[in-house]
Amino acid sequence: MNIREITGLLQQNPVISWHEHVPGENEGFEKLDTVFADNQLKVMDTLGIDKIVVSLPVAADRNCPPEKFIAANDIVYEAIQRYPGRVYGQAFVNPGYIKETIAELERCVKKLGFVGVKLYHQYFMDDPAMFPLIEKCIELDIPILMHCAHIMDPETRKRQPRCSGGDHMANIARRYPEATFLMGHIGGGGDWQWEIKAIADCPNVYADIGGSIYDRPLIEESIRYLGADRLLFASDGIWSSAISKVLGADISDEDKKTILSGRAFNRFIEKAGR
Repeated sequence: MNIREITGLLQQNPVISWHEHVPGENEGFEKLDTVFADNQLKVMDTLGIDKIVVSLPVAADRNCPPEKFIAANDIVYEAIQRYPGRVYGQAFVNPGYIKETIAELERCVKKLGFVGVKLYHQYFMDDPAMFPLIEKCIELDIPILMHCAHIMDPETRKRQPRCSGGDHMANIARRYPEATFLMGHIGGGGDWQWEIKAIADCPNVYADIGGSIYDRPLIEESIRYLGADRLLFASDGIWSSAISKVLGADISDEDKKTILSGRAFNRFIEKAGR
């Protein structure tokens, strides 16, 4: 059996990944690493992945200034231009610089055709510093993807002291029920069961399945608490794990198709006009 037979469900149905990244050359923020990106597209073609939504977060700098996040978004735009109809962008910003953040969101969405925003651990999701950014995203009608984990390891918590969890996502979702939130990589480490339970009664919070963790009940339990329509396919760079989670899950083919296609978020792609 070859890979196309194994991944038949992907080959025969629309598949969109909502949490991917593009790399930059020369310390990350000067230009697109086209060799890596071209290889990424080859992998997509082999597996049957139709479209990916990408960002380039400045993860190492908790005080990331505007010039850094603007440069990162320019690299994402390079990828969009290089692979039209296959790659879509999320704007990375730091809400600590709110004037520049609002201007960058305007530029990325209205001029560059980005379909969302990606946030990292500069602030907790429910920090008041986030409020103007969220209100702008509501105005622009774009989803907000937040790097999340309910971190159990003390050393990891030291490295990411402002990493948001399901509680922060639930708090902000209740404050802004008209906003659309995406809780990043429930398979990315930490207590994923705690995460999905925390957002269970917040219908405007979705979760992506990215990350390397492949506990057998992850997909099944997530559907039980959230429903398949609130789960989005994503690899966060680890395709084998992401695909195995879906194809190996004890769920219906219809639920698998719902996750793979990201039906709940299709309108954001369609709005981009490509």
